[in-house]
Amino acid sequence: MIKLTELKAIQLAELFSALSDASRIRIISLLIGDEKSVRALADELDMTESAVSHQLRGLRQMHLVRARKSGRQVFYSLDDDHVARLFTLGLDHVQHG
Repeated sequence: MIKLTELKAIQLAELFSALSDASRIRIISLLIGDEKSVRALADELDMTESAVSHQLRGLRQMHLVRARKSGRQVFYSLDDDHVARLFTLGLDHVQHG
């Protein structure tokens, strides 16, 4: 049994909420093992750069992705290995059932 404090329960619910959007999940899938610019993500997802930026802002706030600036361009990558593991576990579960 795992007993959570109220704060940890809220933080975990917010994490799952951040992962509850198909566009954000697709962005995460493209960032596994790679960093990409907003333009590259938008092209691969057939979304506008504005829409991708909006989703990335939420993912950054939840510390799921991080940004690296190079000149005028910003490149995004997953914040850490936990994000890829969460994605992979969720995908395994969906494909299993």
